Amino acid sequence: MTSVLSSFYRRRNFYYLLDRRLLLRRFSAESDPSKVIKPDCEESVAREFLEHLRDIPQHDWVSCELLDSLLLSSSSSPRVFSQITRRLDSYSLAVSFLDYLNEKSESLKHRDESLAVAFQSVIEYACKEPDSRDKLLKLYETSKEKKVPLTFNAAKLLIRWFGRLGMLNQSVLVYEELDPDVKNTHVRNVFIDLLLQGGLVDDALKVLDEMLEKESIFPPNESTVDIVFHGCVSKGKPKRRRVTDEETIQLVLKFGDRGLSPNSVWLTRFITTLCKNGQTLVAWETLSKLMKNKIPLETGPFNALLTSLGRNMDIGRMNVVAAEMDEMGIRADAVTLGILINTLCKSLRVDEALEVFEQMRGSQSDDGNVIKADEIHFNTLINSLCKVRRLKEAEELLLKMKMEKGCVPNTRTYNCLVDGYCRAGQLDTAISAVSRMKEEGIKPDVVTLNTMIKGICRHLGVSSAVSFLMDMEKEGLQKNVVTYMTLINAYCNVNNIEKAIHWFDQMVEAGCSPDAKIFYALISGLCQARRDHDALAMVEKLKRAGFALDLMAYNMLIGLFCDKNKADEVYEMLTDMEGAGMKPDSITYNTLISYFGKLKDFESVHRMMEKMKKDGFFPNVVTYGAIIHACCSSGKLNEALKVFNDMGSHSKVFPNTVIYNILINALCKLGDLKQGLALKEDMMKKRVRPNVETYNAFFKILKDKNQFETVLELLDEMAKHSCEPNHITMEVLMELLPEVGESKRLKKFMQGYSVASSIEKDAPLSLSRCSNETAV
Repeated sequence: MTSVLSSFYRRRNFYYLLDRRLLLRRFSAESDPSKVIKPDCEESVAREFLEHLRDIPQHDWVSCELLDSLLLSSSSSPRVFSQITRRLDSYSLAVSFLDYLNEKSESLKHRDESLAVAFQSVIEYACKEPDSRDKLLKLYETSKEKKVPLTFNAAKLLIRWFGRLGMLNQSVLVYEELDPDVKNTHVRNVFIDLLLQGGLVDDALKVLDEMLEKESIFPPNESTVDIVFHGCVSKGKPKRRRVTDEETIQLVLKFGDRGLSPNSVWLTRFITTLCKNGQTLVAWETLSKLMKNKIPLETGPFNALLTSLGRNMDIGRMNVVAAEMDEMGIRADAVTLGILINTLCKSLRVDEALEVFEQMRGSQSDDGNVIKADEIHFNTLINSLCKVRRLKEAEELLLKMKMEKGCVPNTRTYNCLVDGYCRAGQLDTAISAVSRMKEEGIKPDVVTLNTMIKGICRHLGVSSAVSFLMDMEKEGLQKNVVTYMTLINAYCNVNNIEKAIHWFDQMVEAGCSPDAKIFYALISGLCQARRDHDALAMVEKLKRAGFALDLMAYNMLIGLFCDKNKADEVYEMLTDMEGAGMKPDSITYNTLISYFGKLKDFESVHRMMEKMKKDGFFPNVVTYGAIIHACCSSGKLNEALKVFNDMGSHSKVFPNTVIYNILINALCKLGDLKQGLALKEDMMKKRVRPNVETYNAFFKILKDKNQFETVLELLDEMAKHSCEPNHITMEVLMELLPEVGESKRLKKFMQGYSVASSIEKDAPLSLSRCSNETAV
């Protein structure tokens, strides 16, 4: 504001009225009751004055004795002159009457007051005139020349209208030339509002600071608060300086020191903004300071804070806020109840949610209304109970819901129950729930349909889901993208890619646009079925639909082409991926390392390893497994063992069952049973559990080496570790045990009994001996 006013300071003409402060106090103070003129008397004088003014020519007003007598009447109070001026027929007559009063000012009992109120009425006339700009400027200059004081309202009118007419500088000049006693709270409010509208935020804040000073005789009021927070903080003109959150908080607290606060709607919006900007703690501290100043606050801002805390699952701080609200007498409402229940349910603290629900339901909110539980509250609780498999309690809560006045179960309510029963595998009960909702006049929707389809696919199979779908379609329910997605995924999971594509085609024919997830599912299914040409065709369809491959889809395609040894397509996918702005991840690198390992291209394997580390991905157990497998496949067993030994010591990646099996299988194939068994012992010592593949590798070599006792020991070990045999195990044992006359041992093994303990110590069996005995 200093820059705007500097030019005015040089040219403005200061004027001072004698005993101005006393005069202004007379404007604002009530008159002595004994000297108050009755309104009906004032009205009579005003009416008579107006009749003579209209009958007498204007040029004769000054010389008219009749008007003089009325002017000198004891009933001629300043209010009378205000009434007369307002009731004249035109602006020109009002100006003429003001001139008349000025001519007769020496005869007026209350000269300054009378002129001031009449001048205010003339300004009101001028504001309505087409050429108000020129008239107001002329009137303001006249007031200074003739030393007509401005009333509070006259000052407000001039400041406001000059601003509306785009004359902000003139408004500033009027304000600065006002006597300090005229600059009351209302005048300052108008001026601050005008400065804010003109984008002079800093100047407006300076005026506000004067009002906020402890010794200020014109402190801010509620209107000041509304003006400041609407014009200063709310979104305004693009060129306006933005008031920061920190400045806004200081304004809120300064008003709070004066016992004032923004209205609840604005404060709620501001607390929400702070929370969205990650300043939840600042929002809470601001509300706390307002509460310490005993500022009357409503529930809205606290609900905004609780919403943010709930979104961050900060239940501890939510409890603190709720306790502070209760201590300060700020009562929760239905919204508070919903926020608390929703957050507790999301964190699966269902018992606490139920406790809050019972405590708050029926209590009274700040507005005097009783907190009633609605469908949303009940549905949230029922849904959470279903998710934690407490289905009986969910049904009990549904009964309570039906008994609650004005609260009726809806489709969402039953969908929660249906989903709960489907998750628990209780498909019959889920179907029964769908029947119940129909009986109660509640129509199932597509969510009901999709929930049932998903549950049936998981527990009964996709064929049963299709049958259910057809039945529901007869009742008028229509499929949507989710329905198709569920069926397509289900068929892909059982490797029935033909049916999956059939449903995809049906979906397109029905005019239902597939989303990216559906394309990804089909690409994955086609990759698993090793149908590379169809997978690429689906990629083209995906791109034509406006979607792009994600990293997972690229990895699936790269894996497929590596598996089919199509180097050109692998390179094309990598190039396409790079063009899409995606970098390979650990899955991509592991796939490529495995691919180059199968090709025995160890130079490329090492190059991929280095690039992988450079991109910030460290080799994991899959990476080492691929390298060890490649070394073993190439006959480089020593190098494979070196990589194996380096895993735990250097990379701190520990081998799993798969890696042990690769090495054990390679050692057994080379006939090195001793080292293979040693590796198995090392495996068990490190608590890596052998599986059926581990034992199968030993059975094959033990058969060839005629070590029947070791076979039996390993069979007992399998039983001890609950390792179930597979078809390969049974083939080897069926060839081995009957051959040595040990069919009973095979039967015992299959029944889970120990087989090694029944071997006669004094007559150890060997495969060669048994074979000879059989021959004899």
